[in-house]
Amino acid sequence: MSKLLHDNGLAATANVLTESLALRQPPVAICFADSIPAGVDSPANRVSAGCRFWEDAAHKAFFTTAVDHSLCAIGVYTHNLQPSSNFQTDLGDALGVFNQLGYVREEDIPAIPVLPSRHQYVIYSPLVESPLPPEVVLLFVNASQTLMLCEATQQVENETPPAMGRPACAVVPQVLKTGRAALSLGCCGARAYLDILTDGIALFAIPGKNLDTYVQRIQVLAKANSTLAEFHKLRRREIEAGGTPTVKESLAAFAAAI
Repeated sequence: MSKLLHDNGLAATANVLTESLALRQPPVAICFADSIPAGVDSPANRVSAGCRFWEDAAHKAFFTTAVDHSLCAIGVYTHNLQPSSNFQTDLGDALGVFNQLGYVREEDIPAIPVLPSRHQYVIYSPLVESPLPPEVVLLFVNASQTLMLCEATQQVENETPPAMGRPACAVVPQVLKTGRAALSLGCCGARAYLDILTDGIALFAIPGKNLDTYVQRIQVLAKANSTLAEFHKLRRREIEAGGTPTVKESLAAFAAAI
């Protein structure tokens, strides 16, 4: 992400994302650091898993340590956080149950993204309040919003984003390791811990370093989708009324209607 965007444009960027996509929850910024930014406090509550911080970060900036993530061994693993004395036991117990259920088999484990480097702190905040240049921007999205995000990713990256499943927290190292956007369909754990992650909602993660490029395409494509949706609605009405308009005729009717 450009320094100019961080210094002068986070509010504008967050506003464009929120308005273009009609987001219900503000975009969330995730950063990794080895020192605590000035004015950033620790989280207000203990959580069952680190993914819960994504929802809490829509309201306030805070820093977390490995201790704050310690109740979810999977999250500690994917985020390469400093393990506690109980970590290996908890991780082994969790993976053992997952394997028995056929949920995560032993051969699946190497494919789970893990952060390549370890940091002391994970900083969560609303994008507009990010105290550091955001490394990952996380959006809670429905299918319609995901459509525009995938179209933008195709234009920025020349390929579609991966659609990931369990664990939901792996979307963060996925984006950081590849430098590319990714869709997470969540996991059963995240859907139990996050109130906002209802059946119709997924997660979309954008790499912070190219945030301005993604936002520019999202803004254009959101406007295009809105315009084209109205055009197609008009054309449907014409055809269902018994007409057989050409595209040119429908375009003329659309232009006259707006």
